[in-house]
Amino acid sequence: MTKELKIEPVNAENAPQSLHRRYSQAIALSGHSSLLFISGQIPAGRDGSVPAVFEEQARLCWANVIAQLEAAGMGLSNLVKVTTFLKRYEDRDINAKVRFEVMGEHLIALSTIITDVYDPNWLLEIEAIAAD
Repeated sequence: MTKELKIEPVNAENAPQSLHRRYSQAIALSGHSSLLFISGQIPAGRDGSVPAVFEEQARLCWANVIAQLEAAGMGLSNLVKVTTFLKRYEDRDINAKVRFEVMGEHLIALSTIITDVYDPNWLLEIEAIAAD
């Protein structure tokens, strides 16, 4: 018997609400048969090239997340948690815009951390958890 994956947003009414960033405060997960933990995906192409512009780096990080999902037989709808590490606070709105375009209406649990990242050329890194 195959279990059916069920991903449900959880947003406690007595906790702060996200009015503009489109994410879930928590995700309830049931019926999954496997979990995929995606290491921080960097804004580099297979050849190691890193775009100079933040939006291009963000799109490349997401392309790398998607590549890992696909390698595991999953897709964006399997994502349940994403953590984005931003090098610069001022990139947060562009980061959100790119994430909205990639994720569409699929709500995930989300954390965004402003910190330095491993390589000085990288402006962000994205790690994720997916389930099926």
